[in-house]
Amino acid sequence: MRSSTAKEKILKKIRSALLEKHDNPYPNNDNVSLYPPSGAYLDILFAEELIKVNGEFIFCTDVVDFLESLINLTEQKQWSNIYCWESSLQQLFDECHFPYIGNDKNFIDNAEVGITTCEALIARNGSVMLSSMNESGRRLSIYPHCHIVVAFASQLVLDLKDAFLLIKERYGNTMPSMISTITGPSRTADIEKTLVLGAHGPKELFVFLIQDNIY
Repeated sequence: MRSSTAKEKILKKIRSALLEKHDNPYPNNDNVSLYPPSGAYLDILFAEELIKVNGEFIFCTDVVDFLESLINLTEQKQWSNIYCWESSLQQLFDECHFPYIGNDKNFIDNAEVGITTCEALIARNGSVMLSSMNESGRRLSIYPHCHIVVAFASQLVLDLKDAFLLIKERYGNTMPSMISTITGPSRTADIEKTLVLGAHGPKELFVFLIQDNIY
């Protein structure tokens, strides 16, 4: 009879451990929040956390204010190749004659800015939740040098679990095949611990939050 290999012994221990039932050593902590309570409004908390990770926050009182702010930002940055593939935003831009590119022709060569909507804004860490159900897919939030997110105050939640509840309420059992969160511009400090923005994606992230009288 051959002796067990080291691999088999390790797997046997893992199987035994998985079969054992262990009581929760901290039963009174199940409902204890991981974070201390915050008295700040969600929009203020989100803005503070987004700015900490080098994102830009623009609050808009209504859609007209959003369009004016977007036009001013575009003129300030002197952008010329702005891509938007979401029909709701395209309709809005068409009404005010805001210049955008609505197809993917020469996208890889020319894209400066990608404008998308989102699923939710997570105030706790200043993150933006996106999914494959957005008409822009993944490319407009990853490839251009600048990513602009358009969101409404009703999409603003405190924690990640609240964002998933919004997803569940919206799609039911037909969940998106991809759900991701973006926390600030793409960055890395792998080289000599020096922070570099735009290493693996957009160098700039702007979030426009439009008040829609729900939040």
